Amino acid sequence: MAAVDEVIRMQLHSSVPLVNQIGEYIVGAGGKRIRPMLVLLMAKAFGYGGARHHDLAAVIEFIHTATLLHDDVVDESSLRRGRETTNAKFGNAAAVLVGDFVYSRAFQMMVAVDNMRVMRILADATNVIAEGEVLQLLNMHDPDVTEERYLQVIRSKTAKLFEAAAELGALIAGASEEQVAAAAEYGRSLGTAFQLIDDVLDYSGSSDAIGKNVGDDLREGKPTLPLIYLLQRGTSSQQALVKACIESGDETHFGEVLSAITISGALEYTREKAAEASASATRAITGFPNSQFKDSLLELCAFAIGRNH
Repeated sequence: MAAVDEVIRMQLHSSVPLVNQIGEYIVGAGGKRIRPMLVLLMAKAFGYGGARHHDLAAVIEFIHTATLLHDDVVDESSLRRGRETTNAKFGNAAAVLVGDFVYSRAFQMMVAVDNMRVMRILADATNVIAEGEVLQLLNMHDPDVTEERYLQVIRSKTAKLFEAAAELGALIAGASEEQVAAAAEYGRSLGTAFQLIDDVLDYSGSSDAIGKNVGDDLREGKPTLPLIYLLQRGTSSQQALVKACIESGDETHFGEVLSAITISGALEYTREKAAEASASATRAITGFPNSQFKDSLLELCAFAIGRNH
């Protein structure tokens, strides 16, 4: 991971001072680095001995970072990873434009790997992620969003990059087609579990622990799974409250919504769905060669659903 961070710092360098300033701000924010970690662990799980996994891990992190920069502008977010978002500190224009720089730099690095299969996986992933962003936009302030529609957003917007990261790690290590497909399934399921727990934490975590404002989803009018569950199975008064809050993006009733979500079992239901996805990820790599790297991949499945941040 230290080698990946070195690649990230080197590739973020620009002759434009503002790009460097924001680049340092982004790197300094840290983050879990789960996605680039997946590239490394999966490559090592198949005995990879080269250095391309560092470059591809950095590419994955760049794509993720670019989406975060744009997401925070779209969502008007002010806090991420425990400090001001880039748009809050430097302005929306700078955040969007540097997001474009990071995104295009990822493609420069991708081309340098000189592997058409790698480029296809990453190009397809970025396109699906963009579609997921638009799907989420269409779902905003819509209380009629179904569980399946919401899961489609998760699979596109979040799980797809996890899938690409795991798939690339197996691919560059020379894994068989069956193993590459299993790695992709692992990443897809892990990413789904990860996002579902994020949905839970938005109603049960603390701002200090999760690094962003609790209740952002409600403020943004996002019908995430806990809210969808409540709309389907809550009392008539609970349904009316949640519907009104989603339609208006009204966070002033957050306490009431949180109480209803807690009482209804919505958080437990969402955790169960996350646990199912985590179990699918575990099953996908059961047949992989035994190693400390496989063990770590399995530990990630447990971390994804047991974390508080």
